[in-house]
Formats: sequence, structure tokens, C-alpha cells
Amino acid sequence: MSRAWIGLGSNLEQPRRQLEQAFEALAGLAESELLARSSLYRSAPMGPADQPDYLNAVALLQTRLEPLALLDQLQAIENDQGRRRERRWGPRTLDLDLLLYDDLVMDHPRLRLPHPGMAERDFVLLPLLEIAGDLEIPGQGKASRLLAKCQSRTAEKIA
Repeated sequence: MSRAWIGLGSNLEQPRRQLEQAFEALAGLAESELLARSSLYRSAPMGPADQPDYLNAVALLQTRLEPLALLDQLQAIENDQGRRRERRWGPRTLDLDLLLYDDLVMDHPRLRLPHPGMAERDFVLLPLLEIAGDLEIPGQGKASRLLAKCQSRTAEKIA
């Protein structure tokens, strides 16, 4: 079994409900078990400013699924919840990002691990630290040190 950390985000169609449904879907994934889930965090949009704030969270899964198979399942959950990819970093009903998969470093056309950019995003690092302690990000260092270096700090814990 492998451990996979999943980043969740939503800013459309009742974001809190979207994230709760996503946690339920993650808990129901075949060959997987939801081990932990973070609190919810509100953050300003990273992309275009003409959109609502996001709600974000992180989940920890134990899984037998290989990384690309897990990615397929995450994208299926997004699609089931009405995800449309219309604009880069635009508003979305649900975004599920495979952040880490054990200590795997991977550069595939469909998937890069660790997730690129996670080290600069407080809305990823804060919930990650909440459930994973001071996790080491392969090739980047301790999550707590990365958070201390974040330039943009907009995430706030809400629930």
C-alpha cells in the first residue's frame, strides 16, 4: 500500500458541499482508504482575480492504485461533480490534485510528482501540515520550512 496526498479545491456551486462530496468519493475509492482529512481553508484565487475565493483541503489516502490509475480516478470524481476545464486557473466546481505519492519523484506528460508549485502555495501547505506533521517534500525539504518561505499568505482556516 502507498500513501497519497490529495489537494482539494472548489470555488463554484457551494464549495463546502463540493469538498464534502469529494471526501466521500475519496473514501469510496476502490483499493483505497481515506486515512485523514484536513480542515477547510479559504484562500484568494491564485489565477484570475475575477472569481470567488476558494475553499481548499488535503486528504491522505492509503491506496493500492498506481499513480496514473489514481489520477484517472481523481479526474473521474472531478467530472462527476461537474468540472469543466475552460480557463487555466479559472473557477471550478472541484479540483483534485495528486500532490505526493509516497516519496516518488515522477515526470510524466500527465503527472508530475511532487505536484509542481505546491511548495509556494500556503493553501496546500497549511492543510498538508495539519494532517501530515512536518512532512518532507521529495527534493524540496520540510513542508514547514516551505510554508515559512511562501510569498503569498492568504489561506485561513475556516472549519
